[in-house]
Amino acid sequence: MEILKNYDLTKLNTFGVKAFAKFFFELKEEKDLGGLFLSSEFKNNEKLFLGSGSNILFTKDFDGIVILNSLKGISILKEDEDFVYIRALGGEKWHDLVLFSVDNGYWGMENLSLIPGTVGATPVQNIGAYGVEIKDVLENIEAYSIEDGQKKVFSNKECEFGYRESAFKNKLKGKYFISAVVFKLHKKEKKNSDYKALQDYLKENNLEIKTSKDVSDAIIEIRRSKLPNPFVLGNAGSFFKNVYVNEEKLKELLNIFPEMPYFTEPSFTKVSEGKGGMIKIPAGFLIEMCGWKGKKVGNVGVHDKQALVIVNYGGATGEEIKKLSEDIISSVYSKFGLKLEREVNLI
Repeated sequence: MEILKNYDLTKLNTFGVKAFAKFFFELKEEKDLGGLFLSSEFKNNEKLFLGSGSNILFTKDFDGIVILNSLKGISILKEDEDFVYIRALGGEKWHDLVLFSVDNGYWGMENLSLIPGTVGATPVQNIGAYGVEIKDVLENIEAYSIEDGQKKVFSNKECEFGYRESAFKNKLKGKYFISAVVFKLHKKEKKNSDYKALQDYLKENNLEIKTSKDVSDAIIEIRRSKLPNPFVLGNAGSFFKNVYVNEEKLKELLNIFPEMPYFTEPSFTKVSEGKGGMIKIPAGFLIEMCGWKGKKVGNVGVHDKQALVIVNYGGATGEEIKKLSEDIISSVYSKFGLKLEREVNLI
């Protein structure tokens, strides 16, 4: 087992930000966890488990050990007439798992196509898109305690999913390493195509949904038309969460901004009590109305096709990107009285 020192993380984060880790270890086999947990580098330093680096912003070097999750494998645990249970190791690319699902005719993951990241990272954020969240298809999580190395299985309920939230982002943050996830998918048609952007695309292109792959293909095209390729232009996808408000706040906003779009999405997890309401206001609209869409500031900027995306035009530091996000948050609050929250994790 080789633990490296002063490791360059530039190619391990989709922003392409230059940062170094004091120690670095690539985990390729689950059996190596025991030795890793016993190492002095692991026990005596701050720890960061990394997948594809697609939801992270390094604002400085990491003065600890970075563990790259490269555990790979997809298998069918069991199935019956209606459902199939698929186990995927945490280092698998999320989109590869989605493709495995739709290629086999299973339903449930197709709306989450082309989301960057690895399987192990998806429950932490409770990723969601086009009317579906990870909690809708997740059966359980296999994870190792950082403290004693013991393996534990967490049920869907124990993950305490919320809007872009989970127990692993809150009370269990930094306490467990997710090694594998089990998903429960439908073998019979379970179509979810009510999301407006998806409906518009299907109508414009005169397409009919017959298989889960049809949904996946449509969403891939939609995402590619809106979102920049991180291998071409450094970014972490949606940088901010959408905003949720109650009816009273919505009426107040519509009196001032009658053109403001809003949506009620009962299929999405309710936000926690005290954090707003059930009516979604797209953060992209708020950012665009503040004049940020397509705006460039030095080496960073806001994408010209999707205001939710902050991009690195080349050579940007994490601090530059963080500063731009702070300026956006401030301007949105000044104009609308709404506080944007980052979806991307800052290190």
